[in-house]
Amino acid sequence: MVQIILIGIAAGFAAALLFASVVSGSFLSILLFYLAPLPVMIAALGWSHLSGLIAAVVAALGLAVAFGGFLFAAFLVGVGLPAWWLSYLAMLSRPVDPASPDHREWYPIGRLVVWCAILGMLVVAMAIPNFGFDADSFRTGLKQAFERIVRIETSRADGNFPIDLDFLVLVIPPMAATLSTITNSGNLWLAARVVNVSGLLRRPWPDISAMKFPTYAPAILAAALALTFAPLFGSLIGKSFSGPANYAPSLINIMAGVLAASMLMAYALLGFAVIHALTRWMSNRTLILTGLYIGFLLTGVAFPGWPMLLMALVGLLDTVLDLRGRMARHHGPPATGT
Repeated sequence: MVQIILIGIAAGFAAALLFASVVSGSFLSILLFYLAPLPVMIAALGWSHLSGLIAAVVAALGLAVAFGGFLFAAFLVGVGLPAWWLSYLAMLSRPVDPASPDHREWYPIGRLVVWCAILGMLVVAMAIPNFGFDADSFRTGLKQAFERIVRIETSRADGNFPIDLDFLVLVIPPMAATLSTITNSGNLWLAARVVNVSGLLRRPWPDISAMKFPTYAPAILAAALALTFAPLFGSLIGKSFSGPANYAPSLINIMAGVLAASMLMAYALLGFAVIHALTRWMSNRTLILTGLYIGFLLTGVAFPGWPMLLMALVGLLDTVLDLRGRMARHHGPPATGT
């Protein structure tokens, strides 16, 4: 028990330092900032979920002492508790048929990825009251925040900014949820790798390319997309009967768009898993996957968002058509390891 507490405290200080490094403003500090959940997850996966919870609280307290009480809630809600919860779920298991390798069934990887997306949406949802409690006040408050940031960065006080602030208000919330989904899933994978190499990971390493999403995942995505575009469809219908369209999304529609973005990112991750599985029977698999990732990055720079949508489509097609199952039944088990 003493070791669990000490590990939690040490991991908490490490997480706080990573989170606070962003104040330096360097590019490396931004990368370190996104690794802030990593010590919490390592403590929870390698020792105990209690150790991870201690790490989250210690990090939040340390940041509050150093920079003010606001960061206590900001870190705990935005970083610490999501990292602890994902690690807790990752180590859940239950007894199964003795014929299985370790006689236990572990929490499915696909459900963890869906949880990463849901937590990404919730983090953005919890930040909304800082800008307003309805759609108009939220958009106004967020736009004013961007105005202050751009004014400081560009030293312009005439209001002629080099970027469309209304566009930023539209895209930043879903982008934030998407980035949170990537951060949660990436840190969880990296933490599990670190703990596995150290020999402390009690869970057998899963076949990530075989992951599947729960049956309710498509319904969440469909409902989120429907709520996101409901005002647009309503305005188009209204235009056909009563004149100009009036597209005015409510706060619920905004949050639905945030959830849709995070779920699409989750399906993009599933799409990569599908590609990894489908290329197992190809002799030049490494070359194909390397080209895919390089192309994904380059295309993402030139056309932001489109590669993610393409990979999400792959994940959705596999959900509907069982592409991996069809390939496995056609070719049999792959000749080489995974």
